[in-house]
Amino acid sequence: MKNRSVYLALSLATILTSMALVSTARAGEESCTDRVNNTFDKLLECVTVDGVRAHQLALQAIADANGGTRETGTPGYDASVDYVAETLEAAGYDVEINPFEFEYVPPATLTQLTPINADYETGTFTGSGVGAANAAVTGVDLALGNADWPDDPATSSSGCDASDFAGFPAGNIALIQRGTCFFSTKAVNAEAAGAAAVIIFNQGNTPERTDLIVGTAAQLPNGTPSNLTVPVVGASYFDGIALSQLGSTAFVNVDPNETRTGSNVIAELPGREGGSVVMAGAHLDSVPAGPGIQDNGAANAAILETAIQMAKVNPRNTVRFAWWGAGELGRTGSSSYVDGLSEEEVARISLYLDFDIIASPNYVFFILDGDNSDGLSVPAPAGSDQIEYLFEHYYTQAGFPFKGSPILGASDYDAFFVRGIPIGGIFTGSNGIKTDEEVALWGGTAGEQYDPCWHLACDTFDNISLEALDINSDAVAFSILQYGMNTQAINGERGKGNFKPAPGNSGDSM
Repeated sequence: MKNRSVYLALSLATILTSMALVSTARAGEESCTDRVNNTFDKLLECVTVDGVRAHQLALQAIADANGGTRETGTPGYDASVDYVAETLEAAGYDVEINPFEFEYVPPATLTQLTPINADYETGTFTGSGVGAANAAVTGVDLALGNADWPDDPATSSSGCDASDFAGFPAGNIALIQRGTCFFSTKAVNAEAAGAAAVIIFNQGNTPERTDLIVGTAAQLPNGTPSNLTVPVVGASYFDGIALSQLGSTAFVNVDPNETRTGSNVIAELPGREGGSVVMAGAHLDSVPAGPGIQDNGAANAAILETAIQMAKVNPRNTVRFAWWGAGELGRTGSSSYVDGLSEEEVARISLYLDFDIIASPNYVFFILDGDNSDGLSVPAPAGSDQIEYLFEHYYTQAGFPFKGSPILGASDYDAFFVRGIPIGGIFTGSNGIKTDEEVALWGGTAGEQYDPCWHLACDTFDNISLEALDINSDAVAFSILQYGMNTQAINGERGKGNFKPAPGNSGDSM
């Protein structure tokens, strides 16, 4: 049990009477459309799974019409921006389209020409050179193990030493296996040996090291730039095995990056007392490989439905909703936005709530570790602990276990963290593997990813836990309304009505 000096008593008995945690039935359309949803019971009655799923379905349709992706810099992303903006405007919001520039990485090409002809999923390593190569493929000190992997898993130091390239035919494509040393070291050694291109494929020594690998080769271990001039692309373990066949030839192409303009979508619900701003956001884009309807369409939809159902509310604090571009491209949209704020504008933001992956099919209820109790190396800004306690109390009163999630700069909260703004949020897991202990608490399947379709083409409308979506859509709505009305736990500004702070203890996390 953790001591909590201050946290919010949320009137959760009232909330829970109105929460239908697994219901997908929308409340009466007339009442939700016409009334002011300024209490927990009203708002959570109207933020329904049906409403959230309607937005996800719209994002799926956008992806389907645009090559299966909503990546920033593509027509699918632009259509996603239009959908969010038009939906907000229809609800009565003034919408700002906030532009930013980013480096767009065009799709790379990896095609095996002989002894078989096949196109392989690939991607460009950060720091890669540009250009094309059509040449024989030469494996570099590969350790492929047995073809019946994982009975005989591979271990590899392929390409880590210049001596690995002894006798390498200049002008060939170097096929290198992940393992032991930096990607940049492998690629620099290959270029020095005269490789026309470099393919780095996954190691294959664990189940987590079989899929396509695309990483960074921009810096050497001592921090100096790698200055690569040849194209460097990734491959899966099994595609690497295919490329290692005797007589293999391949075509590799990496085009130059392009500077493009992306957009964030920002909408505000003005506060009746001016000053303080409460922000809630989620990245709107997908990865190139898929439509991103769970990552991060579920959170996009939950925030959008919350904004719609709060449109008539007159909160104490200004509530600012954000849908970020380029979240999958280094969180460029949120960083650009926050970097552009003056110190005065930063000082007005009481907190930022980040929602990134909230309905994984094999879910765990994670909460960002704002109080450093789960061993973060760098404490979060003051007030982040109170946001963590808010979500802990929510899950405890709703009857669900929860678990801390390290704050490692892996989502759009990072830019706010850097500026000293309190942060918090919830998360249901991405490519981590669910344990037996977690199955005992949340159900699901041990030994499988929290989201089996994370960053893949199968992250579609059907890639979802409806239970997690229902519970966490309510958590999104409830936290936004709470802080819209009262931020005393964060900054000492007292609220009114049912939104009262009180001393107490939250439930244990496990």
